[in-house]
Amino acid sequence: MNYKRLLTISMIAASVATMQAQSFETAQEAVTNMGVGWNLGNTLDATKWGQTQGWNWPSVTAHENEWGQPTTKPELLKMMKEAGFGAIRVPVTWFQEMDSNGKVKAEWMKRVHEVVDYVINNGMYCILNVHHDTGEGEDHWLYANTTCYNNVKDTYQYLWQQIAAEFKDYDQKLLFESYNEMLDKYGSWNYAMSNRTGGYDETEAKDAYNAINQFAQLFVNTVRSSGGNNDKRNLVVNTYGACCGGKWGTNELPMEPLKQMKLPTDMTTGHLIFQVHSYPGLKSNNLSSIKTQVTTMMSDLKTVLAAKGAPVIIGEWGTLNDDSDVNYANNKTNYLDFCKHFVTEAKKNDIATFYWMGLTDGVFRSQPLFSQPDLAETIVKAYYGTTEGFKFPTIEGGVDFICFEGEKALDWGDGITIPAAAIAAFDKNVQMLVTYKITDSGSDIQLYDGTWKTKLKFYVDGTEYNADYNPKGSVDASETVSFTFSESVYNNLKTKGLIIHGAKVTINKIVLKGEATGIIPVFITPKSDNTIYNLKGQRVTNPQRGIYIRNGKKFVVK
Repeated sequence: MNYKRLLTISMIAASVATMQAQSFETAQEAVTNMGVGWNLGNTLDATKWGQTQGWNWPSVTAHENEWGQPTTKPELLKMMKEAGFGAIRVPVTWFQEMDSNGKVKAEWMKRVHEVVDYVINNGMYCILNVHHDTGEGEDHWLYANTTCYNNVKDTYQYLWQQIAAEFKDYDQKLLFESYNEMLDKYGSWNYAMSNRTGGYDETEAKDAYNAINQFAQLFVNTVRSSGGNNDKRNLVVNTYGACCGGKWGTNELPMEPLKQMKLPTDMTTGHLIFQVHSYPGLKSNNLSSIKTQVTTMMSDLKTVLAAKGAPVIIGEWGTLNDDSDVNYANNKTNYLDFCKHFVTEAKKNDIATFYWMGLTDGVFRSQPLFSQPDLAETIVKAYYGTTEGFKFPTIEGGVDFICFEGEKALDWGDGITIPAAAIAAFDKNVQMLVTYKITDSGSDIQLYDGTWKTKLKFYVDGTEYNADYNPKGSVDASETVSFTFSESVYNNLKTKGLIIHGAKVTINKIVLKGEATGIIPVFITPKSDNTIYNLKGQRVTNPQRGIYIRNGKKFVVK
């Protein structure tokens, strides 16, 4: 064997590999170039709780609409780009769209591909992940312990082989994220074993952190060997639970997720990113201390986590217990100040931020419009120092406001909510058009105000009906009906909102038509429907630590 020739060939190959890697920007360059980001949440990440296996939605649209968000349109991402957002995180839950062998359904992969293209085609960075396949409870399949890792590693690897193959030729604007918030078997937040009955166990905690590092390493190895541009693509790995560190008095265990996280071994240098999530507990009287907490956290992320050899992004942020909407409505001055400080401190420490899901929410995404335009402006201005040249569209002038567009099969316990603020954005002559399809005989549509107590009268083609309306036509026939509310009903709805539900009928579109009142709408689901559910779909009166669902949104109690 000619060892000199072999050495020369190896050197050439290494040189070519280095040149190829250099054709993609480094991880730090990507984090810097992202600017500020946003999560397309409660959309492709929606799931049916209580289903450990697959779930047969009638269509991918029904899956996408499961948690009350409309079908995503490219215009929504165009709006985010024009508002100054440079990156979108696209959370995706996969396990209920996989067969028993772990193969992703073709229709689901196609829809994920379409949404990724919406982001990329608008010139933004896109982070694609594995989302509610992790989490709390028994409905998931990825947990932070080595027993789980050994049991599911082949399925996890196969999932990422499929995703990586689907997008292997995409350029540097597409990043992959390994897993979302992976917890131990006790559903512990903040640090491993925090929720363990009997208290903290060091051996089990180390096992949880070891499992996180094993999953991260397997993810990197799988993507790097999958061909195309994946050998140099920037990849994101999360800490245990995506926890962001901190201290509780003398308890330093919350720092363990940062300290125990390892930088995976990688064939390509400089193309890995660490991710954490942050939801500080902002209240009306603690702004100063929360700002200090944020400043300390950003410093820790840089000196503890980034010091391991990779930049950091905060892939989700807001405030604790999903009270971001509450703070925005009732504590707005402090909340906007908090958001400004959060983004400013992150930028100082070379950390990119991705706001969790607000800004444009529910019906406003269909238009698209911002439901929290001043919050969007605050975030953008905190990063760029100005909002000049950016657009933040809201309702103004005569409009057709799309409240829902997609495919929602109604049942009595799961209707479509039209927020009070959307109705209040129009004058008293507002019309509501509902397009529906009958799915079985005996179909029924009913309208209730936000208290769920009063059936409303409404009008169809100038004729007054009682609350029960029997749709015309045969099965699979499609029809659009128009409702013009009386002044007293309008006054009720603009403060309480409206719920449309029924049985044996599928709603395809709901539109409000009329003249705008000049009121900037804020999407807040009526408080009377704030029932809290755990991940098994059970009602919870006093939620403890963990993930819960309220008004179709995930929120965290820590």
